[in-house]
Amino acid sequence: MNSTNITTGIDMKGTLRGSDRGPGVSGPIEGESTVNSPKRLARIAGVLYLLVAIFGGFAQGFVYPKIYVAGDAAKTAGNVIANSGLVRLGVVADLFQATVWVFVAMTLYLLLKHVSKSVASAMVVLAAMGASITMLNTVFEFEALRAATGAVNLAAFGATGSSALVLLLVDAQHYGIFVAQIFFGLWLAPMGYLAYKSGWFPKALGIMLVVGCVCYLVDLLGVFLVPDFGKEIHAFVTIPSAIAEIWMVGYLLVIGVNNVKTSKPTKSILAAVAMPGAGA
Repeated sequence: MNSTNITTGIDMKGTLRGSDRGPGVSGPIEGESTVNSPKRLARIAGVLYLLVAIFGGFAQGFVYPKIYVAGDAAKTAGNVIANSGLVRLGVVADLFQATVWVFVAMTLYLLLKHVSKSVASAMVVLAAMGASITMLNTVFEFEALRAATGAVNLAAFGATGSSALVLLLVDAQHYGIFVAQIFFGLWLAPMGYLAYKSGWFPKALGIMLVVGCVCYLVDLLGVFLVPDFGKEIHAFVTIPSAIAEIWMVGYLLVIGVNNVKTSKPTKSILAAVAMPGAGA
């Protein structure tokens, strides 16, 4: 076989793109920007995902429990007034984390679209829908703050009626979070599939992400269908979801992607070798 002809055939095929290489090839190659390399994209996604966890945890895990007392209008209104500055920070944090969540999905789309563009697109759409509902929820929380602090004239309602309105608005946010949880869960399913199929992540992580999706949905159904039972299982049923997401964030930040080089020739090279005239 004439080696000169083989080289010419490969040159005619052009430089391989990242999506042509498959999951087994690591690092950027000639013609591929370092910015778009798999490890760089993975770490960007990891940093953004971590920001979502930090700001979302602050808004929904720290601020929210300080103000909401289910069924007690007076205490809820009092908490909102006493923590008005914290509530404002919580609203901004929620808006920020919801926005960043969309960018996490977009970055993961760039990273994993070679597996399946349609599944990666579905992941972005689901994240965007969840982010939109989360942002809408902040309106209820902010309006509760305005009602409690007198920014809205509620004199006609009286003190009791004003407190009841504050509770109603915070209640709306409370259940709105569970509605958004549909998409907290659903976006994990395509992510898990893509992670599993890509070969760049542990297969157990891909499976765990799908399990996390199911757990979020079970928690949601428990809240709306069997509230008493839902309260009992809430603290436990979302543990797999938390493990899956923490694992994903940690893997993206620490390892990036496990794209170990392969010794097998790529399809594009094989095609170039098999071109007419490449033989001796």
